[in-house]
Amino acid sequence: MISELTPHEAARGALRAGLPLGGDRHEGVATTANHIHSVIITLRELDFGDIPPAASYRAGRENVDATL
Repeated sequence: MISELTPHEAARGALRAGLPLGGDRHEGVATTANHIHSVIITLRELDFGDIPPAASYRAGRENVDATL
């Protein structure tokens, strides 16, 4: 299991990426990054089976013969 990002680590990573953060933003950035990470972990656990990738979808080619 991966440990959560600390505010200090978030600040250090942002600085390394050329995005220096003000001291009051470290905790918020760490919290947001940890939330995004938890969502990605959840998505990786989903079984999409035979669902084709989104790149195969072509808008406008659906059956438009339905009535309301």
